[in-house]
Amino acid sequence: MKLDTKAIRYLTAEDWRVLTAVEMGSKNHEVVPTSLIAQISGLRGGSGVHRSISNLAKVDLIAKVKNAKYDGYRLTYGGLDYLALNTYRKRKAVYSVGNQIGVGKESDIYVVSDEKGVQRVLKIHRLGRISFRTVKANRDYLRNRSSGSWMYMSRLAAVKEFTFMQALRDNDFPVPEPLSQNRHTIVMSLIDAFPLRQISSVADPATLYAQLMAMILRLASFGLIHGDFNEFNILIEEKPKDQNADETKGHGSDAVTVNPILIDFPQMVSIDHPNAEMYFDRDVNCIKRFFERRFHFISDESGPTFSDARAELSKGGLKRLDVEVEASGFSKKMAKELEKYMGFVGATGDGQTDESQKQDDEEADEDTEEEDPSDKEIKDGVEDVSKQLNDQHGRAQQSSDTG
Repeated sequence: MKLDTKAIRYLTAEDWRVLTAVEMGSKNHEVVPTSLIAQISGLRGGSGVHRSISNLAKVDLIAKVKNAKYDGYRLTYGGLDYLALNTYRKRKAVYSVGNQIGVGKESDIYVVSDEKGVQRVLKIHRLGRISFRTVKANRDYLRNRSSGSWMYMSRLAAVKEFTFMQALRDNDFPVPEPLSQNRHTIVMSLIDAFPLRQISSVADPATLYAQLMAMILRLASFGLIHGDFNEFNILIEEKPKDQNADETKGHGSDAVTVNPILIDFPQMVSIDHPNAEMYFDRDVNCIKRFFERRFHFISDESGPTFSDARAELSKGGLKRLDVEVEASGFSKKMAKELEKYMGFVGATGDGQTDESQKQDDEEADEDTEEEDPSDKEIKDGVEDVSKQLNDQHGRAQQSSDTG
């Protein structure tokens, strides 16, 4: 889905309170009862609550659920986006939103700017977006898991990425500067670079290849494996060589150095992970295949191997960033829960082009014309509503039948 910020300036303080109430109610309800929205928002008088609900529904920040067992609304991704943007506005981290510069299976990326006009990057995690075709299976996975919603998992992915980005940045890894994080979103520095997949040729592919393999091993020396190390998640930054202007003039590509920048960290795992060797080998092989296909370059060396990674780690003397991140609050339990969910919704870290994602979105639109995903969920039964409300509905139904 696209981020449409046109309506954000017209929302009133009451609208924000009601939208926040729907978010809070979503922690325990897939469909938040209207009465609960009014209770959480704390607004006096039912007319004000219903007016705000109507305003929010008109701009698709919340959605009415058809055929539900009771009157209620669900929070949309658009509503969650607005709540995050409102927080960034208060923090003065984001003042305006520009063009979309990236789209993937699990995220959308936009250029934003602060009050001074400094451009930044806003990344919005959208875990579960591509799993709508298996709505019932997805609901079965999340049954009896109050924390296991698309909203919680997307937030978890953002927290994980922001935490790892901070740790890597603090240890001089070439990554964007993490600036702020809220809900399912991250704000980071904008780097003037191109994705590796868009680079058709480089002056010295052997040097770039060596840099990337060295980066994989350096990550391992800190106890980490990227897990999605490929041409989609590597930016190439060009900088002039440290020479006098007269010396560099007219030298073309020889006067420029290319620096790889690593991005996208939700797949990152510890080197002690049960599947660490598989992830490590996949990272290495992704680079090997890309360089052979794109630059017709094949390294004389077969490695690096997972044993090489273990050897780097055993040298000691460096921080274990996997341990440090866990100590910062992103626990093993959270990591396992996120990994399981990402695998379930198909976020396997195999990369995807913008065009292939657009094709998926077009197919999604065709499918939703036949039957709205939320309607399908309701037809199969709303699983996350509270037992009390279901009991109340049952008693009301019995009364109407006997009457």
